[in-house]
Amino acid sequence: MRLLKEKIKNEGIVLNNSILKVDAFLNHQIDPELMMELGREFSKRFADKKVSKILTIESSGIAVALTTALFFHVPVVFARKQKSSTMNENLYSTKVFSFTKNITNNVAVSKKFLPPGENILILDDFLANGEAAMGLVDLVHQAGSNVVGIGIVIEKSFQPGRKRLIDAGYQVESLARIKAFEKGQIVFADDNE
Repeated sequence: MRLLKEKIKNEGIVLNNSILKVDAFLNHQIDPELMMELGREFSKRFADKKVSKILTIESSGIAVALTTALFFHVPVVFARKQKSSTMNENLYSTKVFSFTKNITNNVAVSKKFLPPGENILILDDFLANGEAAMGLVDLVHQAGSNVVGIGIVIEKSFQPGRKRLIDAGYQVESLARIKAFEKGQIVFADDNE
């Protein structure tokens, strides 16, 4: 997606050979017009799926999940990293390792918002090793629902996440695929890679 790639090139900051900082438009400050275009693109890529709900993980996936949900006319559910005092024991939960923060989070979704038999589209901001996506897949399976696809805003193709998800049988659609970080510069993967 050209618009996203331009935004990454112009505003993304390569911190080291595996971390990209995109807080100017995705992870801290949010560009709403860009989010609408990302939502539109995901809705096109998964148009043939009968999406009944979108699932993401707090917090950076929420904005793109919301705009995508507007195009599908479905609700968004996000897995919480910290259990609030209003969340009771009726939860699905799993552990998710964060590549960027180097910590493992317990994430949970209320059973009320993830009933069985639904067609769930999973969306997230980044794909590195596939931990977050596989954690969300686990929550969907616990609920007895179906994963109809996984949408990723920015994929780091030099890490094993994509292969892991595809090998598990999921359709993965990434809007920007990064092949490498070389000398502080971003090298995008060809769409065919």
